[in-house]
Amino acid sequence: MENTNIRQTPHCAGCGIALQSDNQQSPGYVPMASIDKDDTICQRCFRIKHYNEASSITVDQDEFLKLLGSIASTESLVVHIVDLLDFEGSLISGLQRFVGNNPVLLVVNKIDLLPRVTNWNRMRNWVQKQARENGLKVADVVLCSAKRNIGFDRVVEAVTTMRGKRDVYVVGATNVGKSTLINRLISDYSDLKRELTVSRYPGTTLDAVHIPLDDGHSIIDTPGIVYSSRLTELVSRKDLGAIMPDKPLKPMTYQLNAAQSLFFGALARFDFVEGDRQSFTAFVSSGLTIHRTKLERADELYAEHKGTLLTPPEVADLDKLPAWTRHRLRIPSGKSQDIFISGLGWIQANGTSGATVDVHAPRGVKVMLRDCILGSGN
Repeated sequence: MENTNIRQTPHCAGCGIALQSDNQQSPGYVPMASIDKDDTICQRCFRIKHYNEASSITVDQDEFLKLLGSIASTESLVVHIVDLLDFEGSLISGLQRFVGNNPVLLVVNKIDLLPRVTNWNRMRNWVQKQARENGLKVADVVLCSAKRNIGFDRVVEAVTTMRGKRDVYVVGATNVGKSTLINRLISDYSDLKRELTVSRYPGTTLDAVHIPLDDGHSIIDTPGIVYSSRLTELVSRKDLGAIMPDKPLKPMTYQLNAAQSLFFGALARFDFVEGDRQSFTAFVSSGLTIHRTKLERADELYAEHKGTLLTPPEVADLDKLPAWTRHRLRIPSGKSQDIFISGLGWIQANGTSGATVDVHAPRGVKVMLRDCILGSGN
């Protein structure tokens, strides 16, 4: 006779990990007295939610990819959330091979952090072009800010129109605002009084979280993909607040001659190597101090002042970052380009006569030229 009383393993209502009471240092730990309570959250989620703490617990990246690979065999709507300030760093360029024929809705989050004069029609066209060039076929694009409730009605409308009678998989890199957005979806689609764990720390969601909807289908929040090519994955947790803005960017424009450099704390360096005098505009968090110097003095300045005048990081955290590598980039004449540094921001080259620049950044961090995200019309 089949045993219908088999106890199912409880899962954390915040991050989705299976709960356990055996090992306090492993994912999903909760005291035995709380493990069978409704909507129990693990010790890690409790600390994040109530004390803004985080632990170093992570799960295997292969498991993340295996979970993504299972989407192709389902009939679902895939909602891919990206961070507008780190678009190329947070886009899952290989997503198409994981999701099969399922439609992809690209939700571009954190638009509240761009200058208020941004031309949003132009921005939407830019996003579509960049997604296409990265091999991602999207059914639609929605710009929003889940945190500030900007454009969220359009997200709900797009999800409602596109999902029909299907489940909704939400995917994205770490720290792009997935859980914040899903919490908003839950409030619109379900009577459930649960809330996913939301924090600024990468990798908050540890396992797939299934949220049942009123129509019998589910929203599935997947763990964030960890990309070590993003500076936000490499800095210490205390420095995340300095490089991740929480209010609109204030562009900083510098008129530079060739052989001048800009330091972004001790996290990156920009050298204007060759070209006519021209301006460069930095779009980075206001928590990051920019220092200008002559290129001939840059190495000496870094050696003497890294971790003190040039912070973050502080001296104690410098050795935790990979050594800098140099990226030489040539900006063609007559073309507006951004110098993009994943997890830090970008530098807009405003000249039309071309330039040669070097970017020094921790080894492995994505550095590239791209079409200008904000043109003269913004």
